[in-house]
Amino acid sequence: MAGKNFTVVTEFILLGLTNDAHLKVVLFVLFLVVFAIALVGNLGMIFLIRITPMLHTPMYFFLSCLALVDACFASAIAPKMLVNLLVVKGTISFLACMVQHLCFGVFVTTEGCLLSVMAYDRYVAIANPLLYSVAMSEGKCVGLVVGSWLCGIINSLVHTISLGRLSFCRLNVVNHFFCDIPSLLKLSCSETSMNELLLLTFSGVIAMATFLVVMISYLFIVLAILKIRSAAGRQKAFSTCASHLTAVTIFYGTLSFNYIQPSSQYSVEQEKVVSVFYTLVIPMLNPLIYSLRNKEVKNAVKRALEMKHFSC
Repeated sequence: MAGKNFTVVTEFILLGLTNDAHLKVVLFVLFLVVFAIALVGNLGMIFLIRITPMLHTPMYFFLSCLALVDACFASAIAPKMLVNLLVVKGTISFLACMVQHLCFGVFVTTEGCLLSVMAYDRYVAIANPLLYSVAMSEGKCVGLVVGSWLCGIINSLVHTISLGRLSFCRLNVVNHFFCDIPSLLKLSCSETSMNELLLLTFSGVIAMATFLVVMISYLFIVLAILKIRSAAGRQKAFSTCASHLTAVTIFYGTLSFNYIQPSSQYSVEQEKVVSVFYTLVIPMLNPLIYSLRNKEVKNAVKRALEMKHFSC
């Protein structure tokens, strides 16, 4: 770059989902409602678990941690996305872009780790119900959650620091609605092979490891359920996993659609639509999935509403 004139990028322009002014208004209203439901649903889930003694179990402890991650996940992307839908040209400073990328990496990695931890928890509960409280002690549960957060923080820091060391000159138009690392690497005027290697190594290994933990856990869960003699017992055991299995399928399904599909079938517009799903829609769906498919949560909600009605 020596001897050449270039302009150092201090801000990025986010193209967003569409340039249609009327469609932007519709999307703003839609995503504002989704974001509000995601925040109220996840924070409500945390509060409900906190005030309900019967939900003070490892399963619901992990669920409350997942709800916290989902609330943070949506909050890291949605506010800037909503603001950019109301302006002619959506911009974000270089520093804010790095912070948004850091938060996104932390929350998406932590969510994947927590889902694998919850799968292991379900396996222990079904395979060893008598030893469940011993095997999933309070210290072990806290350790698994802390480990999930550390994994997310370390993975995101590695990518954000390596991204911050790159040079961005002239090109500053990001064809996305948030600072996604593949979109940013395309704009850099530096060599990005090391960033791509780090992305493949760290994120790839973590994604495969968490997915394998989920798959192996459910393989053993199925084997344990098949050993249960009564049909009612098998149905009860499976019902404890149904909500989590639904959340796992949606989460890994959307991520794999974006990052595992062949490059010949790759479409930037397609990627942006799917990205909306796992950054905003999934955080909204998770509390609904667990509340609608879980009898204990529904009963706790009913009791909370009855207590509220009685106090009024």
